Amino acid sequence: MSGSGKSTIGRAVGDALHLRGLRVEVLDSGRIRQQLNRQLGFTREEIETNLVRLAYECKLLNRNGVTVIVTAVSPYRDVRERIRNGLAGLVEVYCRCPMDVLEERGSAELFERARDGEIAHVAGVNAPYEEPLNPEVLLETDKLTVDDAVNRTIAVLEDIGHIERVESACYSPDEEEMIRRRLQDLGYL
Repeated sequence: MSGSGKSTIGRAVGDALHLRGLRVEVLDSGRIRQQLNRQLGFTREEIETNLVRLAYECKLLNRNGVTVIVTAVSPYRDVRERIRNGLAGLVEVYCRCPMDVLEERGSAELFERARDGEIAHVAGVNAPYEEPLNPEVLLETDKLTVDDAVNRTIAVLEDIGHIERVESACYSPDEEEMIRRRLQDLGYL
């Protein structure tokens, strides 16, 4: 849902995979809507259209060797299942977070306006949100740091064989930051 941390965590997972040498693209549904799907609203059909288009973009990028991370509110199980059936290797990461925390994180105005009827089709408020039944990764984002969420996601990707397992480096956070900056200076990031 809005405010659950999906974009922040998605970008951080993308950075972690990039550091492992993978070609990675993060597709943020909100940004894609602004750039390519501006005409779509938030009815069930328009949400489905947006998600199907994102899945198609994933297919195109995947077949060219790019790992894709999509950050999107995807409120309908049947749509998620249809996309899963048509997109090989899909890993569902569910960022679960209680409504009060979502509101604290900055979505309070959105949810309030939805409750007051000013905005329609807000998942979890005045439109359904069907929680995933069996996501590969469940992140309770009110209880995890971003780093913990990234590490848990990476561990699952290793466990299911989507990425190679890498033994943990013995670097301090300061050393890791220095390495990241050096790689960035060299143009690798």
